[in-house]
Amino acid sequence: MKNSKITWKITQGMYVLTSEKGGCIVDAVSQVSGGDNPLISVAVMKKNYTNELLKQGTKFALSVLGLSVNPAIIKNFGLHSARDYNKFEQVETIQVQGLPVIPNSLGYMICEIVDKIENDTHTIFIGKLVEADLFSDEPPMSYAYYQEHKEELLKVTTEAGQTAWVCLACGYVDYGEEVPEDFKCPVCGVGKELFRKKE
Repeated sequence: MKNSKITWKITQGMYVLTSEKGGCIVDAVSQVSGGDNPLISVAVMKKNYTNELLKQGTKFALSVLGLSVNPAIIKNFGLHSARDYNKFEQVETIQVQGLPVIPNSLGYMICEIVDKIENDTHTIFIGKLVEADLFSDEPPMSYAYYQEHKEELLKVTTEAGQTAWVCLACGYVDYGEEVPEDFKCPVCGVGKELFRKKE
C-alpha cells in the first residue's frame, strides 16, 4: 500500500459515543436508512472497552463534536480506558433516556441497537434513532480536521523528571526509559513503532 492516509480524506465527523457505563471517541458514523427513525451505524474497535459495554446494553448515544469543542473532551474520551477510569467524572454530561450525552457538543442522537456486524477489527453497531436534539449550528469537526490538528488537540502534559513516550495514533503516554519491543498501546492497540519520545 503506497499511502493509507488517503482514508483520512473520507468525509466523516468526530463523535463521543456513550453507553451507560463508558464511552469513547469515534469517527466511523453513518446514516444508513431514511424515514422518521433512520438507522445509524457506528464502528467500534473490538479492543475498545466501549465495544464490550455496547454488547451488554440496548442503546447508545452519539454526541456530535464541533470545531470549538473543548480539547479536554477529546482527551478524556480518547486517551483513557473506561476499564480503569471514570470518564464521566471528568466532564459535564446530561442524561437523556438513561444515557450520558455531552452538552458541549452540537447535539446528540439516541439509538436503540437493532443489529451488530463483526469484522476482523471492529464491530459495526446499527441503531434505530429514537431521540435527537440540536444544540448548535456550528460546523461539525471532520476527521480530516482532527488529523490535521491532532497535535494541538491532544497536547499532552507529562510528569517532570520522567521519560515519556507518546503514541502518535491516539496520544496515550507511557513512562519508562524505553518502550518494550512487544508493547501495544492499551488505548488504540498500535505497536512500539508509533511511539515517540517526548523531549
